[in-house]
Amino acid sequence: MNTIFRKSVLGVAGLAFAGGVFAGPMTAHAATPVDAKPAAVAVQADKPGVDTAKLMPHGVQGAQSKITLNDEQVGNAKAIIAATKKSGLNERAAVISIGTSLQESKLENLGHLGDRNDHDSLGLFQQRPSSGWGTPEQITDPEYSTMAFQKGLKQVDGWQDMPLTEAAQTVQVSAYPDAYAQWEQQAADLVAQHWNN
Repeated sequence: MNTIFRKSVLGVAGLAFAGGVFAGPMTAHAATPVDAKPAAVAVQADKPGVDTAKLMPHGVQGAQSKITLNDEQVGNAKAIIAATKKSGLNERAAVISIGTSLQESKLENLGHLGDRNDHDSLGLFQQRPSSGWGTPEQITDPEYSTMAFQKGLKQVDGWQDMPLTEAAQTVQVSAYPDAYAQWEQQAADLVAQHWNN
C-alpha cells in the first residue's frame, strides 16, 4: 500500500512538472510585456470612476500590512479623502496621505500620549507644533493636518511618480523611511472604496 501511494504521488508530481515545463514558460512569457510595470490589479474595491492604475503606479513594494479599522479610523480615511479633493489633488495623493497616516498613527487622531509621545507629535500624521506644522488644535484637525501634509507633498518634485514610501519620507523625514511602503495596498483599497462616496 505504501509503495502504491508513493508511486501515485511521484506520478502526479511528474505530470505537474511536465505540464509546467511545456505550458508554464510559454504562458508566462506571452502574458508579460517586455517593459511591464507592476499592475495595480490587487485593489479590492474597484468602483467606477476610480482608475486603479493611478492608485498604485508602481504596484506595492515589499510585504504589506493590514489592520482592521473601526468607524473612527474609516471616518479619518474619509476625512483625508475629502481634504485631498478640497486641495484639488488626485487619488494618488490620497493613497500617499492615507498610507502615511496608517504608518504614523494607524489612522487615529492622536493627542498627547504622555511618556509614549514622540516628542510633541500629534494627530493623524504625527506632526509636531515645535517643527512648524501648526498649533496642537490645528494638527489634530484632520482636514488641516491633511492639507499641511499635502502642502509639503506638493513641494516634492515628481511626487506623483514616486513610490509611496519615497514620497511620504520626503515630507515626513522619519527615522524609519521604508516603513510607509507596507501600507500602500490598504491605502489604495480605502481610496478605491471611498473616493466616489
